[in-house]
Amino acid sequence: MSRRGLFITFEGTEGSGKTTQAELLGGWLAKRDPVVVREPGGTELGEQIRDVLLYKGLEIDAEAEMYLFMASRRQLIAEVIVPALAAGQIVIADRYHDSTLAYQGGARGLPTVWPPTFPRPDITYLLEGPVETGLGRHEEAGKNKDRMERESIEFHRKVAEAYDRLAAAEPERFVRIDATGSRDKIQFEVRDRLQPLLDGAR
Repeated sequence: MSRRGLFITFEGTEGSGKTTQAELLGGWLAKRDPVVVREPGGTELGEQIRDVLLYKGLEIDAEAEMYLFMASRRQLIAEVIVPALAAGQIVIADRYHDSTLAYQGGARGLPTVWPPTFPRPDITYLLEGPVETGLGRHEEAGKNKDRMERESIEFHRKVAEAYDRLAAAEPERFVRIDATGSRDKIQFEVRDRLQPLLDGAR
């Protein structure tokens, strides 16, 4: 590995398969001992914030929501991501700061920035597909909807539109993947696009 590890993130709307793909990739890279994290969460503070943000049933001001997500993220960066990258490890994140730019920026209309202390991913997979399909997957799985999943379909469409703009603005970082494909097909595409970076990190 090079002096800095490899930072991989997965983004997309609800039910697009981010978590599954992040976990599959972690399994495929098991010999390299990757660090797989989720947002919000991944630290003691982050998991408590996750509970407040998604499951407590609280009315949360849009800007307060954004800062809570970012506080959880900053703790994860300090406690897990930066030390792992400094040690030359691969970090795989199920959501990262692009989620704030898409959800709080795109859908809630808040002014958002990328803080200079937040490391930029080397590659970001954007799983794209109809927002109705993703939300339907949660319904079929019988999962309890969290606070974000209960938002209107218009909200989720705005999130998707924001992701589209983010990917168009940074084509060298984003890899767009059709989330309607099979789990295995998507994973093979993920691995295929990652291989050059893995070869360069040896």
